[in-house]
Amino acid sequence: MVRDENPLGKKTEYTFTYDASQLFPVERALGRGALGLTAGELPFGGEDIWTAWELSWLQANGKPVSAVAEIRFAATTRCIVESKSLKLYLNSFNMSRFESAEEVRQTMEKDLGRVAQGNVAVRLLGCDETSLLGAQKAFGRCIDDLEADGYVYEVDPSLLKYGEGVVRQESLCSHLLRTNCPVTGQPDWATVLISYSGKKIDEAALLAYIVSFRTHTGYHENCVETLFTDIMERLQPESLTVVGRFTRRGGLDINPCRSTEHISFPNTRLVRQ
Repeated sequence: MVRDENPLGKKTEYTFTYDASQLFPVERALGRGALGLTAGELPFGGEDIWTAWELSWLQANGKPVSAVAEIRFAATTRCIVESKSLKLYLNSFNMSRFESAEEVRQTMEKDLGRVAQGNVAVRLLGCDETSLLGAQKAFGRCIDDLEADGYVYEVDPSLLKYGEGVVRQESLCSHLLRTNCPVTGQPDWATVLISYSGKKIDEAALLAYIVSFRTHTGYHENCVETLFTDIMERLQPESLTVVGRFTRRGGLDINPCRSTEHISFPNTRLVRQ
């Protein structure tokens, strides 16, 4: 049963002892229905990679532990987890005792899988884990220096068009994606990474399309799925991968990945993350 009392935008009662009831699910179908997508006929595979930078708990003897959690939700889960509720859930570990980091990992994986109703994988990393060090540049050619014919600020897939020729494989990126929280209206910022093969995409037109999200409201996952489905429907590439690397808020960054290919997605932190 999916709860209907979304905590986002409401006065918060914090608890610092373990409380899985803080987690709030949001049906993926709510956003996918508007895109004409049904659970059994998704045009993509993928996952949502969350990085939780503010995780702490107590060892059995009362000594605190600080860590970072990487959480991967399969794109096929019935629900996403609302980000404020995940933050409250993580805070609830702060003054709770656990026998080991593995117990914490298993607890998180079980709770999140139950709420999301699907496959969730959790990995815990130490605060000096080398994989967390050194942010990287976004892969692909940045299109942000291009100029489009004009700009609009409501999502408009008709802006997308072909360029000239065919490409075997091309990777593009833009740092200009801005969307808005569907409850609070606060802005969310992301770098978009797009890899495709097929007819050449007009890059200036693609940039104008990305800019058109500037007043769009939607959860991160839905915004990336909108990007993916619009590009697929308008330009029909032979293969397509779209990744949104969102900046962190409240100690969390959310990175939805959608692809026509069965690939493994690295959790590579970008410069502004």
